[in-house]
Amino acid sequence: MTQLETKNLSLCPLTNDDWSDFLNLNLDAEVNRYIRVPDSPSMIKEKFEGRIGPWTFESEEWLTLVIREHDGSFVGLSGFHCTDKDFKHVEVGYMLALTAQRKGYATESLKAIIDWGITHFDVHKFSAFVSVDNIASQRVLIKSGFQQEGLLRENNKVGDEWQDDYLFGLLSRDFKV
Repeated sequence: MTQLETKNLSLCPLTNDDWSDFLNLNLDAEVNRYIRVPDSPSMIKEKFEGRIGPWTFESEEWLTLVIREHDGSFVGLSGFHCTDKDFKHVEVGYMLALTAQRKGYATESLKAIIDWGITHFDVHKFSAFVSVDNIASQRVLIKSGFQQEGLLRENNKVGDEWQDDYLFGLLSRDFKV
């Protein structure tokens, strides 16, 4: 995979040099409040090591891209993984550092990844799961062309609390850069 460039951002595959940023983002309770209780550093390291190295669309593993401003400042992580090879369906995800939120970076990086997925892998459908309480992330998906397709009751557990998720979907034919 080559680097993706947008007006304000660069998106690159995860490398060993990104460990500190990856760890800090995954330990941040506020960033993770709708996703999970932060894992231990050793579990985060295991996840990190599993996402470095060669990636293929068919692997069903997450492609994790590091998002940086053009000056090199860390923004967050984004990516996708194939959920169905035959139908060319993928699930997208993103996590942004608190300092990078509310600047349009999630939408900008997500659109770049969607465009790349369509162009390089002929992705038919993109999906995303988002907590019903995560209004900001829902807005990112809607601005990127996604539509709410369903409500998944008690779909995710953060700590001891079950959370409902919305399922959002985007057909590649409906995507507009």
